[in-house]
Amino acid sequence: MFDINTIKVLHIEPTTVCQASCPQCAREDPVYYNDTKHRNELSLNDLKKIISTEVIKNLDKMFMCGNFGDPAAARECLEIYKWFRSINPNITLGLNTNGALKNPAWWHRLGKLFCNPRDYVVFSIDGLEDTNHIYRKNVNWNKLMNNVTAFIKAGGSAHWDMLIFEHNEHQVNLAKNLAKDMGFSWFRCKVSKRFFSKPIDFLQPPKNYQLLNVEEPDSIQCYALDEKSMFLAANGELLPCCWIGSSVFNRTTELDRALNTELFSGVSESWKNTPLQVCSKTCGTKKYSKTNFEEQWKQEVQLR
Repeated sequence: MFDINTIKVLHIEPTTVCQASCPQCAREDPVYYNDTKHRNELSLNDLKKIISTEVIKNLDKMFMCGNFGDPAAARECLEIYKWFRSINPNITLGLNTNGALKNPAWWHRLGKLFCNPRDYVVFSIDGLEDTNHIYRKNVNWNKLMNNVTAFIKAGGSAHWDMLIFEHNEHQVNLAKNLAKDMGFSWFRCKVSKRFFSKPIDFLQPPKNYQLLNVEEPDSIQCYALDEKSMFLAANGELLPCCWIGSSVFNRTTELDRALNTELFSGVSESWKNTPLQVCSKTCGTKKYSKTNFEEQWKQEVQLR
């Protein structure tokens, strides 16, 4: 079951703050998020009250990634990582970010702190200087590049993750070559599934891309249970996963009832008959009929 005392991976969203305005992000959808009502941030003291040292000692990995915010925007982001590492020196630390927050000095300090073999930062960079800002709105390219450079020079392992659209599909190989030249460890690219749920007129998938056929799942294979992970939202609420966390400010009655059971047993009970919608969409074992074209755009390349 979803028991924090037995988890091996902890996913934290430390803040809902972000300088970017990515059109398909949940924080841009008023159904899910209102910055006036829902802005939250976890301090180091907050975390010390929520997460025990015994839990941290048992973890293999802690990473920060946001449904609504960019973790680098959190005021005590570095201090939180230092606290986890001080309690568990062998823990793997990770961060997902748009990369254009803070300054090179801050990223240099993070690069020095992320010194274990599997520590990493995923930089979400959707193209080059002339295209990244089309989706990653309000992300300054020069600041992004300076921050990435500082992190890599400090010894940090950087991963370049690229979403592919019609406007940047011609730049995949150029971006991959730039990533290699800059010293990134990995380059990944894919087509977003958000063309289903959040269509935007000026955002189109690559030419000839075939949208997948959504199917009812045969069963649920919960990745959170498989990897023994749990999600801590920026409002301090512990949840089974980040997918459920995307509805933290807009709960349905069905989801609320499932989460209010002991160890979230209502979530797994739903899988026997009528799975929660979020579980069907994210962890259904037959959720898509894949096309060859989708696989064509999906890459994962180790650069060093």
